Amino acid sequence: MAGAAWRPGGTRPAPRTAVPSRGRTPAKSRARRSVAIAPPYHGIHVAPLQREHERIKWMRDTRRSDRVRVRRHTCDCKETIYELCHAGGLLFIRRTVREPGGPVAHETERLITVRMEDLWMRLILGQAR
Repeated sequence: MAGAAWRPGGTRPAPRTAVPSRGRTPAKSRARRSVAIAPPYHGIHVAPLQREHERIKWMRDTRRSDRVRVRRHTCDCKETIYELCHAGGLLFIRRTVREPGGPVAHETERLITVRMEDLWMRLILGQAR
């Protein structure tokens, strides 16, 4: 009967029982274990602005890309949120400020990865704003 296919109206062959190999637990037992769920990611905070810092040129949000992937972001518990975004092979930083009239977004120019990741790090460390 091994290898025989089940046919409508017939009897099904008995299922094989899983035998753990090399000390592993069968899948059913693994599924019953409690799994610790990680707390939600809070995000990093921007360091205080240093006395000697670079001024970033912020431009109006152009929405020139239909798909933008956020690679990194700061914590959204603050009034101003920064996002390192990737679109069309270039990176840019989006700054969103929560105001009473609604959020206002600005962007940096779009640069190649190496240059923008350096600017992102300086922004996080308080060396640029």
